[in-house]
Parts: sequence; structure tokens; C-alpha cells
Amino acid sequence: MRYDLVIFDNDGVLVDSEPISNRLLAGYLTELGHPTSYEDSIRDYMGSAMHRVHDLVLERTGRRLPEDFDEVFHARVFAAFERELRPVPGVTDVLEKLAADGVPYCVASSGSHERIRVGHRTTGLDRWFTDERIFSSEDVGRGKPAPDLFLYAAERMGVAPGRCVVVEDSPLGVQAAVAAGMDVYGFTAMTPPERLADAGRLFADMGELAGLLV
Repeated sequence: MRYDLVIFDNDGVLVDSEPISNRLLAGYLTELGHPTSYEDSIRDYMGSAMHRVHDLVLERTGRRLPEDFDEVFHARVFAAFERELRPVPGVTDVLEKLAADGVPYCVASSGSHERIRVGHRTTGLDRWFTDERIFSSEDVGRGKPAPDLFLYAAERMGVAPGRCVVVEDSPLGVQAAVAAGMDVYGFTAMTPPERLADAGRLFADMGELAGLLV
């Protein structure tokens, strides 16, 4: 194994949540008078913390989102997760291999701790991610594309940044990993490869990942 720690993004990498959450985000923003297509949401918000949604809407329109925006949005997302969410195909095989080989791994997500745990509990991935393996943008001052979250995860896991590899599917996440001085593998199942061009390796099928890591 060439790395001492594998850091997974969550949405779109471990759980197949991006189609669900971006569909709902686009719909809610449109409902509030900020016309947003699914494609717009993917382009502008995929991989980011919620503060980016607030910041971009304010920057573009001069209007703030409602104070209960996050609460309402997450309630809709969690309800949809219960009905629709699945693990990314092939990811359980990757986790099984890492565990069998004794390779440390964790998740570092722009999503809240609650969102991560709801998704893992719904999909059965909670068996692989105990509390000490879960890191959220809530734990640091700045979310992706700042490197803070990945650096925090590495520090808590006791691994130097240069010995880490990040598995990401968003341009913001790739930027954060590069800024943290970590290798990054870009997962292109939902994201056009050219948008992840700064990643060191690209792959489209999660089943390929285990072979790439050795």
C-alpha cells in the first residue's frame, strides 16, 4: 500500500446522494425565487458546505436566504434519503479490502455530522465508519476548497498529509486536497473528467479504486 491513510469524500463517493440532494436544492431555490436547474446546482454547489449556497445567492441577487433554509432543506433531504439513498456501487468492496489489509481510512465531508450519519445509517455504511473516522466541515472554520478539513482529518488520524490520498468527485474537493499537499483520485461517475483535471488519477468505476491504491 502506497498510502498510510485513505480519506473519502462522502456525497457521491460513499453514498449516491448527489442526484437526490441537488435535485432538491435546485427545486427549493427555485421555489424561493432563485431559478436554479439541477445542472446549475451540480455546477455551483456540488461538494461544498451550505454556507456556499448562502454566499452565492447573496452575491448574485443581493438577497439572503431564509433563516430556516438549512433546516427545511435538510429535512427534505433526510426524508428523501430514507426512501431513495443507496451506497455507491462497489464502495463496500473497497472498504472491505481496506479493512482486511489494515489500511486506515476515514471520511471528510462538507456535509454536517448529522447528514453523514443519516446517510451511513440508511445505507448500512455505518458499520465501516465509527465516530473517530468521521470528519465534517463543521469541525473546521472553512470548508472545501480550503484544505482545512483534510488537514484536520489527517492530524486526527495521526498521518502526515504527504502520506494521504483523497478520493473526491467534486472540483472543490480536488482543490482542497491539492492545497493540503495530498494525492487525490478523481471519481468521474457523475463529474466530467475535465472538471477534475487537477486530480492525479481519474477513475469512473468504484470497483477500480482498490487496484489503484496499491
